[in-house]
Amino acid sequence: MGKILAICISKKKGGPKHEVNEIELIENFGLKEDVHGGNWHRQVSLLSNEKIEDFKKKGGVVRFGSFGENLVIEGIDLSILPIGTRLKCNDAILEVTQIGKECTARCSIYYSVGDCIMPREGIFAKVISGGKIYKGDEIVMI
Repeated sequence: MGKILAICISKKKGGPKHEVNEIELIENFGLKEDVHGGNWHRQVSLLSNEKIEDFKKKGGVVRFGSFGENLVIEGIDLSILPIGTRLKCNDAILEVTQIGKECTARCSIYYSVGDCIMPREGIFAKVISGGKIYKGDEIVMI
């Protein structure tokens, strides 16, 4: 069982996201008003808070959304979940579609914080069933 510590969105690709307290997850799209929404396999990006804390312990200065992640989750090591794993939060269901990603060039995130952990530690999911989620909600594997 995990907990949503942050929900982050942006209107532009390639940079950090900003926090919101709640969001609607839209089936086969992603987070309402997020630039990465669409009918593809990387609708929602997730990052474990524990990985962010490890980065901070090495001297990194970041806030939630700095790595371009949509959801920061505490209590689940997301990077070890197999593709196809489903996560449920309220009525919303996400399905893991990709572990990590390949970055062909260093993005603005890398230059602003000195590294980007999303390619190694982040995961991506598509929205199977939509619904509202809130900061502080429980999220579970099903």
